[in-house]
This record gives sequence, C-alpha cells and structure tokens, in this order.
Amino acid sequence: MPVLSLGGMRFQQSWTDISSHEILNSNQLNVEQVLQYAAKYGLHHIETARHYGTSERQLGWALKNMPDSKRILQTKVPPREDPGEFEKELEMSFKRLNCKKVDLLAIHGLNLPKHLDQTLRSGGCLDIVRRWQKEDRIGHVGFSTHGPTDLIVRAIETGEFDYVNLHWYFIFQDNEPALDAAAKFDLGVFIISPTDKGGHLHSPSSRLLKLCAPLHPIVFNDLFCLQDKRVHTLSIGASKPADLNLHLEAVQLLDSSDELLLIIQENLVNASNASLGKEWNATWRKGLPKWDQTPGDINIPVLLWLYNLIHSWDMENYAKARYRLLGNGSHWFPGSNADSLDREISEIEIKKVLSNSPWANEIPPLLRHMRDRLSGNSVQRLSND
Repeated sequence: MPVLSLGGMRFQQSWTDISSHEILNSNQLNVEQVLQYAAKYGLHHIETARHYGTSERQLGWALKNMPDSKRILQTKVPPREDPGEFEKELEMSFKRLNCKKVDLLAIHGLNLPKHLDQTLRSGGCLDIVRRWQKEDRIGHVGFSTHGPTDLIVRAIETGEFDYVNLHWYFIFQDNEPALDAAAKFDLGVFIISPTDKGGHLHSPSSRLLKLCAPLHPIVFNDLFCLQDKRVHTLSIGASKPADLNLHLEAVQLLDSSDELLLIIQENLVNASNASLGKEWNATWRKGLPKWDQTPGDINIPVLLWLYNLIHSWDMENYAKARYRLLGNGSHWFPGSNADSLDREISEIEIKKVLSNSPWANEIPPLLRHMRDRLSGNSVQRLSND
C-alpha cells in the first residue's frame, strides 16, 4: 500500500451520476492525466465510491485504457437494510468500474449503530461480501466512517474487517482510541480527506502559513499523519495533476522531518495557548453533553472546536463551512449549529446540560459569538448516501 492514495471524489465531472453522453471529453482527459501523473509518482492505490457521482463511470473508462500492474482498486458501497439492495449497488459499482474484481471494498459510512448491525447481522451485507470474496470478486474488506469513536472501536473489535477509513489529522485527533484499536487488531488505517476536512489546507490563512513555515500546512499535516506508525495511507483528492505536488513533497521529507515537525507543533500549540489560554485548552471538553442530549440538538463540542480553530489559527473559512453544514449533514456530520439559541432554545436550557462543565457560564456567550460570526446560507453535503 503506498503512503498516498488517489481519492476519486474531486476529478469527476458531476456529483450526480449523469449519463455517459453528458460527460465532456475535456473532463475525461483530465481524469486520465491525473491517473497518469499519480501512477508516475507511485500512487497506485485508487479509491472511489458508488455515490461519488460520475467518478466510478469515468474511472472505468480510464482504467481500461491505462493498465498498471501495481494498481490497487478500491470502491465503497453503503450498507442497506435490505441486503439485496446492497448487492444491487455493488453490482452497479462493478459495472461502472468495468471490472471483474476490486482489491479493496469498504462498507461506506458506518456512522450509526444500525449501520453496523445492517452489515454484520446474519444474512446482512457482510454475508454478501463474503460470498463475493469466495468468488474472487473482492479482495479485502474494510469500512469507512464519520461516526463516533466508540462505534469505530466497536466495529474494529469485531475482527470482521481488514482496514478502516477514518478521520484523524492535526486539528482533529479525537479518533486516537480507534488508531490504537486498529493497531491492536492489525487493521490498515486510511486517513480520509486530510487536506479538505483536515482544515481547508488548500486555502490556509496567513497565520497558519506563518506558523507552519518553512513547510506548507498541507506538507506539515501529511507528515504529522504519516510519521505515526499506526497510519498507512492518506487519501489525496486531486482535481488536476498539480494538486498532488505538495503531497509528493511531504513524502520526500518523511525520513528527515522529525525535528521540524516538533518545532511546528510547538509553534501551533503555543499560538493556541496564547490566544485561548492553557486552562481553556486543557479543560474545554470536560462535562460537555453530546449533541443528542442538548436542546435543539446543538452540537456544543463541535462548535467549541470550531471556535478554537478560529481563535488559534484564523481558520475562519473552514469553521464557516462546517458551521453551516451542521443541521444538514445527517449522520455524516450530526447535530445542529447555534442559530436556534435565544430563539427556540434559551440560555437557561443550555446551562442545564452544561452543569458538569467548568465553563458553563462562559459557553453560551461563545455560542452566540459563533452564531453571529458564522451563520448564513446553509451548506449541503454533496452526497448523503
């Protein structure tokens, strides 16, 4: 497995699975150029998903014309209540990819307990996968997740999976226990979207650029992830060949970056402590309710996390996008933003669920600050399947 994987969700033409005659030759040529550039530099692992619009279809055309003896092909299919529906989607993926076998199949979006049950119960989706494995149509099976850490750990500990696709990067290290579980159970670890979900590092603030110097934030974050021996590959979404260059720079520094990484991490932590205070950074999570235990489903832990990112490293554009997705992200990004505070939800109600927090009096004003600073037109996920 290469340490960089080519993600297939940015170079496709459409997020809707439009018909083949609607796909432009210019876009298909771009897909082939990205694939060729990636293979040249060792990104032989290509991953996509059933619901990445035209990605599977366009990859199916391109891969047929671009043989690669080292290629590792992966797609992802979501679990379904009806295993027959899951198998139909699996068949559609193979048809779109124009392939007889995928090396890696991920159950896509194990975000809720019911998704794990749909997958593992007798006669469930995993039984379909096992049959396809016996027919030599699927190699290894894993799962992708945006779910809570305890659910990820539970899925890993079933022993049914070979690898996991999850979120973990410098600004979000909550899934640390899942990395430990994956190492214990010998699962491959695949980091989802380290550049985009890892902080919109393709468009960093001037403050973040300064704090990460002499590295670009993308290079720093890649190195932060890859220096951890529990991590095996990062998914790099490229809309054009040049999007891979900073990630390739990171790979070149893998064996010589330890001291520089420590200096940059210290710079980032010191900047955060200077802005927010050491006491806040050490205790802000203590006693916070989960989003589904909060009036109006306000996701206080996520909102305070976004508050920290803004005031530590000026990551306002990222925080704005995530804030506006809350309430529209379904199980992929659950809970709601703070727009309902002082309207449908009172400060008294919020303080009741903050009774175990040392910052119960300070948090409501911070939520108002986030609402006033970040609210606006809502953001929709490109795909909720």
